[in-house]
Amino acid sequence: MEKYGIELPPYSVLMSVYDGEDPEFFRQSVDSMLRQTYLTDDFVLVCDGPLTEELEEIVREYEENYDFFRPVRLEYKAGTGGCANAGLARCRNEYVVKMDSDDIALSKRCELSMYTLAKHPEVDMLGAYIKEFDSETGKEIAIKKTPTNNEAIRKYAKRRNPFNNQTLVYKKSFVDKIGGYSTVRRCEDYEFVVRMLAAGAVGKNIPKVLVRYRVTPGNYDRRRNWANTKSFIGVRWKIHRSGYSSLVDFIIPSAAQLVMFLLPGSLTGAIYKKLLRK
Repeated sequence: MEKYGIELPPYSVLMSVYDGEDPEFFRQSVDSMLRQTYLTDDFVLVCDGPLTEELEEIVREYEENYDFFRPVRLEYKAGTGGCANAGLARCRNEYVVKMDSDDIALSKRCELSMYTLAKHPEVDMLGAYIKEFDSETGKEIAIKKTPTNNEAIRKYAKRRNPFNNQTLVYKKSFVDKIGGYSTVRRCEDYEFVVRMLAAGAVGKNIPKVLVRYRVTPGNYDRRRNWANTKSFIGVRWKIHRSGYSSLVDFIIPSAAQLVMFLLPGSLTGAIYKKLLRK
C-alpha cells in the first residue's frame, strides 16, 4: 500500500487470549484491529490453553470470515512469553504489531505505525501513547506518555519500561536475534524490551495516542499484590546484573514498588494516577 508518497510495509498482528477474558472486551479488541485504515494480511491469535465455549465461538466466527485470521491453539497455558513465542513463529511478516485482547486500537494505529517505520527503517521497536479509560463508565482517566527518541528511551529503560506494551511494533528478525521472549512469569514485557535495547535495537515512540487501555477494578490490586511486587523487583535485579542499569536504578523503582505494596489499597489508585502517569 502506498500512502503519503511512500510504500507502507505489510505487518502481522499478534494477539493472545485466555479463558478468563471477557468475550465482549475480546470482540471489541479484535474488531478494532480489523477496522484499521491500513489492514493487516496476517492476524495470528494464540489461544492460551482451552477457551470457554463463548470465546471459542467468537474465534471460529473470525476464522470463517477472514482468511488471514489464523488461530494457534495451545493445549496448555503458556503465559505471556510462551504465547508470544508461539505466535511469532507463525507470523509471516517482518513487522509484528502486538495487541492485547481487551484494549481498543484507534483506527489509524497501524497506518501511522507503518508510515513511521517506512520513513525510519533503522527503527527496530516502535510504540506510542495510550489513553486509559474506566471499563465500567467509559470515562477517560489519563494519558500515559513515553519518551520518543532512542537516547531518551534507552535512559528511561534503566528504571521503567519506555514503551506502552499495548502499542508495540517490532521487527521479527531482531526478536529472533535475541531468542524471543524469556520465561519470566511477570514483567516479561519490560524484560523483553531491555534485552532488545541491550542487543542494540533502535527504539522510537510516536507522540500520539494510538490505543485506548482498559482499566478494570482489579487493575490496581494486581499491580500491588506480592507476587507482582516480587517479580517486579526480580526482573529489575536481573536487568541490573546484566549490566544495563546501575544499583541506584535498581533500588529506586524497587523501593517505590514496595511502598505501593504496603500502602492501603484506597491510596494506590490515586497515587498511580497522580504521580506515575506524569
